[in-house]
Amino acid sequence: MAGHCGARAMAAPLAQRAAGRARWVCSAAPRRPWRLFGAMCLLRLPRITQPLEKEEEEMAALMEQIELEKSHYSDHEIRKLEEEEQLKRKKESLYDEDEAQGKTVIMAQDLEEKWEQKFLRFKAAPRITDADKSNDRTSLNRKLDSNLMLLVKQKIGNQELWLLPQVEWQPGETLRSTAERAMATFLGEHIQAKVLGNAPYGIYKYKFPRAIRTEDNVGAKVFFFKAFLQSSDLSQAELKADYLWVTKKELGDYLKLEYLKKVNRFLLDL
Repeated sequence: MAGHCGARAMAAPLAQRAAGRARWVCSAAPRRPWRLFGAMCLLRLPRITQPLEKEEEEMAALMEQIELEKSHYSDHEIRKLEEEEQLKRKKESLYDEDEAQGKTVIMAQDLEEKWEQKFLRFKAAPRITDADKSNDRTSLNRKLDSNLMLLVKQKIGNQELWLLPQVEWQPGETLRSTAERAMATFLGEHIQAKVLGNAPYGIYKYKFPRAIRTEDNVGAKVFFFKAFLQSSDLSQAELKADYLWVTKKELGDYLKLEYLKKVNRFLLDL
């Protein structure tokens, strides 16, 4: 009798756990009230360094002075000192002409003058480009000292909005492959970019208007991935929408506030 009671006592919690698992499986199955999207944050990295602040310039000058004071002579400087000593001895008639026999006489001073002339002919490319002057935000050749991010104009419902390139997730895809497909959809298959990681950098969730919202169609979740543009030559890219290349500070001119907040969380502009 006691054995039967023990068996029943053990069977009860097992049955409860099995029922719990069954409920979990049923509740986790097919309903997907949220539509899923993958979006790609495609960045063109800076091509030049940013201008130094006043404090940075002062520190750089101090470090250069310290390095100069504590550094050893370079091979060129040693050679120049030796040649100056030889000229001094020559003037004092102590220089042995045999020392210079068989040598091509190109003095260190001659080299310095040659380098000086070459330096004077050098002209640095301007930091401010023609695209900067005309504020052409479709050009990659602007804001060379900052990150640029790709925005495209997409139709969402009855509105046309500026967004990161995004497309809806399809069964069988990973979210990363969805984001890569979004990039290819707007730029073509020839785009060269390096995607960073397999996990999203951020997520933006919003509900549909009440007029179209249902239990099975509540809203959308957009998963953001990040990629670096590998080549600035987009001559083979197949741009299929209105697009812009903008800095982080310029995003506020185009993105809605809540969307902008989510993007700013993972976007660094150093």
